Amino acid sequence: MNRAVQRAMAAIGETAESLASQIGVDPKTAARWVNQGRIPQTRHRAKVAEILGKDIEELWPDILKKREPAWFRPWAEIEREASGLRWFESAVLPGVLQTPDYARAIIASGPLAADAEDHVESRLQRQAAVLDRARPPLLVFVIDEAALHRGTPDVMTPQLDHLVELAKRPNLMVHVLPLRAGLHPGQAGPFIIASTPDGEEVGYLDDQAAGRITKDVASLWEVWDTVRSVALPRDQTIEFLRARSWMS
Repeated sequence: MNRAVQRAMAAIGETAESLASQIGVDPKTAARWVNQGRIPQTRHRAKVAEILGKDIEELWPDILKKREPAWFRPWAEIEREASGLRWFESAVLPGVLQTPDYARAIIASGPLAADAEDHVESRLQRQAAVLDRARPPLLVFVIDEAALHRGTPDVMTPQLDHLVELAKRPNLMVHVLPLRAGLHPGQAGPFIIASTPDGEEVGYLDDQAAGRITKDVASLWEVWDTVRSVALPRDQTIEFLRARSWMS
């Protein structure tokens, strides 16, 4: 049995039948939600949690892991515990900085489109785990300007406004690498360097098939130092994003 769901229902006197009537599903469907490993569909999950007065993750703690690809889970754990993240992106905006609509558009354009809503929800929870901690990590992002030109105005305008607001946080720095900087080593692909609480450094590289974790970060630091040095300073980046938002 899923004891968390069972206790939450008992605490407020809810039954499978009463839940089903409020959600609009068959009582047999609602009854299965009390079983371990049985999770409501995305469109019902938030409503069930709201009725029971609990967070989704409290009722179904494995939900994030179930949506993350197996190869990504080790990095997700590192990311959630990191004391610092230095992140370079060349084609899209970093996942932890994406708005729901931008994340949805990116995911829907690729092989995960069939389960896009689940992956959007997973990405938003991943964001919260990094951005909304009691003691958030140091976050430094370098984003190639090319990534800011991809997307429709209705998606990109609020996304750029969101970036501007995030860039004002004291622990979060966003730097745009302008097109005028020309060719640079970061064009080989995106990467992240994580600083762990015990003082180690771990790298993550992404490709079309899967991500790869490496402890050999010396070459990544070389690329990072280069792209960071030719990127716009923090204040100029914020002004650049504001201007780009107005143009889009």
